[in-house]
Amino acid sequence: MPKPDCGPSDVLIGVRHAGVCGTDLHIADWDVWASGRCKPPFVLGHEFAGEIVEVGRDVKNDFQAGQLVTAEGHIVCGHCRQCRTGNGHICQRTQIIGVDRDGAFAEFIAMPAINVMTLDGIPTTTGAIMDPLGNAFHTVLSAEVSGSTVLVLGCGPIGCFAVGIARAAGAAKVFASDVNATRLALACRMGAHETLNPAREDVVARVMELTAGEGADLVCEMSGHPDAVRQAFQAARLGGRVHLLGIPKDAVSVDLSNDVIFKGLTVYGVVGRKIFETWHQMRSFLASGQMDPTPVVTHQFPLADIHRALDAIRSGEAGKVILEIGS
Repeated sequence: MPKPDCGPSDVLIGVRHAGVCGTDLHIADWDVWASGRCKPPFVLGHEFAGEIVEVGRDVKNDFQAGQLVTAEGHIVCGHCRQCRTGNGHICQRTQIIGVDRDGAFAEFIAMPAINVMTLDGIPTTTGAIMDPLGNAFHTVLSAEVSGSTVLVLGCGPIGCFAVGIARAAGAAKVFASDVNATRLALACRMGAHETLNPAREDVVARVMELTAGEGADLVCEMSGHPDAVRQAFQAARLGGRVHLLGIPKDAVSVDLSNDVIFKGLTVYGVVGRKIFETWHQMRSFLASGQMDPTPVVTHQFPLADIHRALDAIRSGEAGKVILEIGS
């Protein structure tokens, strides 16, 4: 790819590391979602970190060449009702790098300066996964976590991050559920007090047993699997919260009367990261060492081995996969 131009309000970044996401797998496999959303040709990749190589002439801040940075990959309009009320993460005109415009699986990427965040000592291997890590921060920290019982359903990379964030934020107990033994092992490494396998046990019954019949204060549904979505509502305590990040492929039937309304639940749909509240939370947790996401990173490949990286994700035996692009 040619080196992109650095616009007057942009920062040109030399990419060092990039995270590979399930979204990239959907695009590589050109499934129904990808073929209906994406318009090739374009560069994939929406999780990255690197070094500033050029700063646009109209950028009015302290950015300078040589700084290590990452960036929010959702480029928002700044003018719609959502943007103007502090809800830019659900902007009506969002464009996502690596999906709607060129992304980060390349030597360079130009980003609007307002989207760029300095790493302040955080390594680029971690900076490259702050996008999915931010999804987990948004999911967990949109509730009062300290002293709470938290159930995470789905232990892909973001689910495992959620386990670690809940522990770092002072949860009293964290339970993690998945059918994949590798993922459950990663959840343990991130601090899960109990792991549950829905293929072998009744997750809801076990959560009730572990909470003296109360249920979890906060349930984070990270998989989108219909059974897990139903379990989320059933396992939450009366007056508890259910935060939904996982995206089901189809409509999901839920007993709203008994599992939501009569239980007085608060249900929150999670989209991306709060711009830019989540980023400041992340940087604080990471820079201080309060939360360490690195146990979730299981594979690193050079960019030329992108297909090996995708195969690692397909295998189900990987946590977070990172591409090495520049130095």
